[in-house]
Amino acid sequence: MNSKTTSFRSIGSFLLQIPLWLYFIVSVYPLFWMISYSLKNNDEIFVTNPFGFPAHFRFENYVNAWTQFNIPRYFMNSFIVSIISTLCILLLALMFAFAVARMQWKFRTAVRTYMIVGMFMPLQVIMIPLAILVRDFHLTNTYGALIIPYIAIGLPFSTMVFYGFLVSIPREIEEAACIDGASIYRLFAQVILPLALPAIATIAIFQFLNNWNEFTLAYILISDENMKTLPLGLLFFQGSYSTDWGAMGAVMTIASVPMVLVYLLLSEQVERAMTVGSAVKG
Repeated sequence: MNSKTTSFRSIGSFLLQIPLWLYFIVSVYPLFWMISYSLKNNDEIFVTNPFGFPAHFRFENYVNAWTQFNIPRYFMNSFIVSIISTLCILLLALMFAFAVARMQWKFRTAVRTYMIVGMFMPLQVIMIPLAILVRDFHLTNTYGALIIPYIAIGLPFSTMVFYGFLVSIPREIEEAACIDGASIYRLFAQVILPLALPAIATIAIFQFLNNWNEFTLAYILISDENMKTLPLGLLFFQGSYSTDWGAMGAVMTIASVPMVLVYLLLSEQVERAMTVGSAVKG
């Protein structure tokens, strides 16, 4: 009887795990496919072995991608633009959210609403005015042509997330700091910032991924070969008569490494963001 009960429990546990294993396979397979893709030649990718493990590991695809194309330059441009844009978004959005959520001043609700409205503005609507502004300010083919629009586009969503997080912090913490003599700047730097670290990590990952992968604005505002970012560089991998798809897969894998590293470095803070917010409220 006991052995039957144990068997039923084992079968039930196995059946319950099937959806989780399916979800795991669906989530991981695209990453596996991209890495396998980067280690094959054109024949394997399209004819003989499009979905399986590579028959021969063609590491020369990585060497070709790195040496024969302008990948180091594209990589550095993407890194500079993404890092500066993300840092500026974090700093400006956090200060704005603090002023709106924790300070009392006239029109703060109207200003917050104005900021959030920007989140619903379609990118297609602002493309032409933005291109004209960038040209008139002589920013075409510079880092500023991408960094400034990325900051403007990223601020509304980041502000909304920070506002929701800062509003949940109990007033008693702020009052205790003020009683101890903390100024408004010290309160922000030594009390609010440490409490907001999980939200900062979440926004940092989200905005870095957005800026790293952004293609449309970069395609419109950048034409100089030396200023192109990685998504633009991938576009020009495709030749008129033949394309080295294995090298393109190698570039895609290289382009994914920073995003994976950022997530691994900040994933613990993101998980804490799901629980610390409710803990602070309590």
